[in-house]
Amino acid sequence: MKKKDQEALAPHLTAHESSSGGSRSTSSEMLSRNQRSSHNEALSVQDVDVPLDEGSLRSFLLGREVFFETEYLALRRHGDVTLVVVRKEPIDSLFSRVVELNVLARPDQAAWVQSSDTDTANATALALAAQSQRRPGVLAYVVEGRYNNVNFIWEPSLIPMTVRDVVPPNPPKLLTMAQQVVAFDSDLPPIDLILDAVDIGSLASKHPAQHYLLQCRGSGIHLGVPTEFLDTHPPEHQDWVLIGCQLSREMHSHFYGCEPECVETCPLRRVDAPRTDVALAKCCLIEKGVDYSRRIAAVGWGASFADIRHAIRLLTGVDDPNTATPASWLESLTNRPDYPER
Repeated sequence: MKKKDQEALAPHLTAHESSSGGSRSTSSEMLSRNQRSSHNEALSVQDVDVPLDEGSLRSFLLGREVFFETEYLALRRHGDVTLVVVRKEPIDSLFSRVVELNVLARPDQAAWVQSSDTDTANATALALAAQSQRRPGVLAYVVEGRYNNVNFIWEPSLIPMTVRDVVPPNPPKLLTMAQQVVAFDSDLPPIDLILDAVDIGSLASKHPAQHYLLQCRGSGIHLGVPTEFLDTHPPEHQDWVLIGCQLSREMHSHFYGCEPECVETCPLRRVDAPRTDVALAKCCLIEKGVDYSRRIAAVGWGASFADIRHAIRLLTGVDDPNTATPASWLESLTNRPDYPER
């Protein structure tokens, strides 16, 4: 293990003053919620023939050689598992001896989870696999997943994140892309993406009309009455109700020289605040980049994976908000609600 890796593990081990006694911290003081092994090679899984109590494990492990990348050990015996953190000799070789250890989770505090489809390098996947086997009193879930890779997660808890988009299509593009980002970005904490969509069909039902104008054909919706689409530039103005946003109204004014009756669809102009601490949203006035305001991160309708990833990383604190580059807007969004902090 590199010196910096040993220093990172120091808080987990310094509570042990010696192998024969001294003050010991409890396991709950040592790892933070959702903590996991930094990479698959840092967790070693071994089947052992010794009891899984701390005294037996210290006798078994102290002085024993382990691989240089090993930080944690998941030790199994007769269907039980225990999780241990180790410190090794500071030598530059393939294997080095264990010089200190701490039992993080006893067999009654640890569970082995078999989940062959789980990407064990991904925190959300780990947390979902662990929660499917949640048991009272268990702190550490050791998950064997795809390709028989193994990782653990400590007290798994997903961060709820509202996704505000427009449907149809259903599922909306922003939710699908956010799910893909969460699935591949191994730096992210566990996230529960919760769709809270503006539904065009529901808006039409609440605002009945004989003729509708929608922003674009991409919705693929059928409202049961004549419906035109603004992106096709209908040649003549009709007595319709526009279901759209600020940009749609401006396009309508440009095409036909008048303001239409309009039902608002912009996810950023919703009066009701998100029910979660953080939210991801779309706005078609954003040309590129991410509009970030501590609680809500918004991207444009043509947002790239890079933009959506950056938005999610800002919301979860993975990316430093001080480094966020302001979004480029086609124009300012008017009448945007100022949601209170939660």
